[in-house]
Amino acid sequence: MTKAKRPFGDELLFFRALADYTRLRLLNLMTDGEVCVCFFVEVLRVNQPKISRHLAYLRRAGMVAARREGKWMHYRIVEPPDPHAARIFKEVRAWLKEDALMQRDRARLVKVCCAPQPPVQLRGAPRPINYKL
Repeated sequence: MTKAKRPFGDELLFFRALADYTRLRLLNLMTDGEVCVCFFVEVLRVNQPKISRHLAYLRRAGMVAARREGKWMHYRIVEPPDPHAARIFKEVRAWLKEDALMQRDRARLVKVCCAPQPPVQLRGAPRPINYKL
């Protein structure tokens, strides 16, 4: 007997995606909109391959979507279609928004992306739209 495919996917994958600190930090940085991978690397101080692996995991779990713009990859949060998963996902993001360490990450993103002179490695990178100093 085969397991029926659910619209959101495997619940275990959903909870495993939320069970990693780096993935939570990534979701936290996408709270206010779409973010380019280059900013995740700069803010989290984690190498690009590791960031990409975590983002791929979040994509498989149905939590984020990606789009390419030239050489730049942009990621944004996607609401789960399952109402139970959507409720849990919303609560996790609200919790992250109130956490002091997560607030520090968001402040660093604003500082890095919105400064008049971004770091050299980010010059020319598309800045997140919803972030302002």
